[in-house]
Amino acid sequence: MKKFLQKLNRIWKLILLFLLIVMVFSYAMFQGGFVSWFLFYSFLPFALYGLFVAAYPIRDWQVKRKILKYEYSAKEEMHVEIELTRNTFFPVFYIVVRDSFSSTIGEKIMGKKMLMPGFKRRLTFKYTVKELPRGEHVFDQIFLQMGDPLGLIEKEKAYIQVDRILVYPPVEEMVYKPLENHYEQGMTSSKERVQRDTTMAVGIREYQPGDRFSWINWKASARRNTMMTKEFEQKQSHDIMIVMDCQENKRFETVVSFTASIIRAILKKGAQVGLLSVDSDRTIFPIRGGESQQQLLLYHLAKVRTAKNITLSEVLDNESSQLQPQATIMLITSQLTRELVDKAGWLASKRYNIAVFVIAGKKEGLSSGEKTLSAFAAKRGIRVIPVSEGRFKEAFGEVVA
Repeated sequence: MKKFLQKLNRIWKLILLFLLIVMVFSYAMFQGGFVSWFLFYSFLPFALYGLFVAAYPIRDWQVKRKILKYEYSAKEEMHVEIELTRNTFFPVFYIVVRDSFSSTIGEKIMGKKMLMPGFKRRLTFKYTVKELPRGEHVFDQIFLQMGDPLGLIEKEKAYIQVDRILVYPPVEEMVYKPLENHYEQGMTSSKERVQRDTTMAVGIREYQPGDRFSWINWKASARRNTMMTKEFEQKQSHDIMIVMDCQENKRFETVVSFTASIIRAILKKGAQVGLLSVDSDRTIFPIRGGESQQQLLLYHLAKVRTAKNITLSEVLDNESSQLQPQATIMLITSQLTRELVDKAGWLASKRYNIAVFVIAGKKEGLSSGEKTLSAFAAKRGIRVIPVSEGRFKEAFGEVVA
């Protein structure tokens, strides 16, 4: 229906142009004199140009979009160049170039400019998008619009050219320090699990109660006339599962940014990390380490959206079976509620190590109500850490290494 109306509008404007030519000519014929014929001959070039524009094929233009790179960080600038070429020398009075892309987070950005080609066969149009928003952005079409000086004849064509760019959340440099385990009975002395690599023996020692029977070195035991066991290399591992609050909130982008920053800091420290988020879809990444894990998690955080109908406490209630008891559970949210403290307290009673990071605005801290809840949470073995926007590196400022 829309295309039909546009076509009908073009036909009507063409008819109107013919009517104007006939009216001006008739006026000159019947009125006579220098003035009337001067008006006719002055109008005639514009009218004839409008007819030529109506006949000119706008598809004569070839359009190409050039993007320097396809991955960015949020608030970074993006430079786009549109190149227009054609085969003919028809004088074009003006042409409007309009390029736009839509975002997964609901925003739309547009680059638009009017050019005066004249007889030129090649034109370039550059525009800059400042402070790119986080998300996946899709370029789909480039629109060209041209017309005559009187504005009676207008032609438009959409060129399909799909490009995708990915904008990662902004990441702040921070140093991760392991959190100590807190329970209602007090604080444990161990912050990391000790594991033995049983594939590599580094020595022998005397047998101790609790050693496995398979670890006994029989040859050494026979030589020394006492039970000797293999000594294995000990390695420490610290696993973290991050649960991110996706509930719709004005600080959601800051929550995403802090989550990306802490993931990068944890992996840089050599620890392993997993991620659980529930927006329109439930997404869980198992605890792993390495560069590939970082790329996978940051890619997810670039595209994650808000969830309107689910709170972080409900996520913990539904997904508690996915949380490993031996891992540190980090909850990242922008609002500390009684329901969240109660659910985290229940997990702490099951000997989960729980830490809650509460994201606040710039130069802001916990509200009076949140401070009360923080004190209540501390009694249940939950550590509440306030984090201000732009000061992520202070999140572990008071953590004992």
